[in-house]
Amino acid sequence: MRIIAAIDILGGNCVRLTRGDFSTRKVYNEDPVEVAKELEDNGIRYLHMVDLDGAKRKEIVNAGILRKTASSTSLIIDFGGGIRSDDDIRTAFDSGAMQVTAGSIAIHSPETVLRWLEEYGSDRLILGADATDRKIMTEGWQSASEEDVVQFIKSYRQKGIRYVICTDVSRDGMLQGPATELYREIVSEADISLIASGGVSSLSDIGEVKKAGCEGVIIGKALYEGKIKLKELKDLC
Repeated sequence: MRIIAAIDILGGNCVRLTRGDFSTRKVYNEDPVEVAKELEDNGIRYLHMVDLDGAKRKEIVNAGILRKTASSTSLIIDFGGGIRSDDDIRTAFDSGAMQVTAGSIAIHSPETVLRWLEEYGSDRLILGADATDRKIMTEGWQSASEEDVVQFIKSYRQKGIRYVICTDVSRDGMLQGPATELYREIVSEADISLIASGGVSSLSDIGEVKKAGCEGVIIGKALYEGKIKLKELKDLC
């Protein structure tokens, strides 16, 4: 299972939120690139970078930080937040992202996502399926849709999507364990490469999502708060 570290960018800083609430922002480092270099130096190979400014503005904002991170490290970066147009996704790839996550636009404009899937291929496009009470959240987790998360993922799987990141928003930043039951259901129902996100607080949590059948796990706040040490992950990376 892939170990994927998270860097969320807001106002140029590396931050973490709790349950997607922007008022809970906590700055961990003013230089996200410095954080990325430290992650790489400690054996991390994969990075999940989220442009929170972009999610709010509905367009990519922090392409410069992505570009500098990609040019300063050999990390394999997936990038999300504010990807709403052809220009946005092109900018993300041109700036060094290996994969791009389509979140809100997958609800609002599925035809665009399917066109991107055809243009860029299933290896480069990730479906963002973040949910509260099983309902897909959009607009940087500020709005709820009526889409059931499992049915949403199954629908896109049937159309060719291979990878999905699923966050149980109620668990994000809470360090109280991941939504393993939901992940088991998704893997069973959708037969997809699932990346777990949200609530991971320990090595045992990582083991649980692996048992649930997840292809990868994203670790954010647990790293920044020292609940999981980078040296503990070296043997897993």
